[in-house]
Amino acid sequence: MMKTDLKSLTREELTAEITALGEKPFRAGQLYQWMHQKLARDYDEMTNLPKALRETLREQYGYTSHTLVDRRISKLDGTEKYLFGLADGNVIESVLMRYQFGNSVCISSQAGCRMGCRFCASTIGGLTRNLLPSEMLDQVYAIQKLTGERVSHVVVMGTGEPLDNYDNLLRFLKLLTDENGLHISQRNITVSTCGLTEQIRKLADEKLQITLALSLHAPSQKKRMELMPVAYKYDISEVLDACRYYFEQTGRRMTFEYSLVDGVNASVEDARELARLLGGMNCHINLIPVNPVSERNYTQPGRSGVLAFKNVLENCGKTVTIRREMGRDIAGACGQLRKGYLDKHKQAGPDAVC
Repeated sequence: MMKTDLKSLTREELTAEITALGEKPFRAGQLYQWMHQKLARDYDEMTNLPKALRETLREQYGYTSHTLVDRRISKLDGTEKYLFGLADGNVIESVLMRYQFGNSVCISSQAGCRMGCRFCASTIGGLTRNLLPSEMLDQVYAIQKLTGERVSHVVVMGTGEPLDNYDNLLRFLKLLTDENGLHISQRNITVSTCGLTEQIRKLADEKLQITLALSLHAPSQKKRMELMPVAYKYDISEVLDACRYYFEQTGRRMTFEYSLVDGVNASVEDARELARLLGGMNCHINLIPVNPVSERNYTQPGRSGVLAFKNVLENCGKTVTIRREMGRDIAGACGQLRKGYLDKHKQAGPDAVC
């Protein structure tokens, strides 16, 4: 039987578990603080807990603490990319980006991904499994512990489709924003989705103050189907209706992520069509020159093409930014570091992945 994962429990749930062991409720508060404020990597660090209790916890409960497999630091911009090992032998990747407004960590929500977006390395190989709330949290915790620097912003845009792991995502958000933990503001959290409309509407009804970013990547249903298999299930009009509902319920402006692929979706006419598609919506458009992936033949448009695309949107009254490329020299594109690691160990044989 799978052990209860302590780091995924709310403070109330943790108190119930600890008192069921015959301990005083204040021990739960101490344990919660060690996990979510002091970011203890194991029970041995929890020096104000009785040794007998620590041994009981070690025997009866799971405690998520990622193993650092690889750490790469960009010589171009200081971006740091991490490959973490999970308890079952899977690996996930996370990224630390430093900005003037603070440190932002991009985390994975799944090991692998089943969405199949054509330009993304994360989905090559499919979905292995969902991550637990603690496995999402510990990416943030481990990076803050390793760097000694405060994380102020979190984006759930790494490997996986967050809304495909909906219940674990919601619990993760609750723990991350808890005043007894890191207490990161909801407004400093962004969650990405490729467009699972039922879950978008469900998330809207939670009335959280997080930013929702839709991976749009095309100005029409036809082109979206070419790039994103999820479009075969959800028509672009249906997805945008769900985005409008999210804004109505939360008051939070939508962000639309748009990867520019030369010769596919990056022409001036594509920009005009995109402006018409998003007409009247309170939104921000984030243009992303596509990251080269060896398994795909997609390439970025030239700088002049990117600027021309941006200018069309701005002339139509849209708020637009071009995402600054970060970490290209350290396998910066989502999923590249993990895939390279898995490919290497697959070639070495099945026993090579611990």
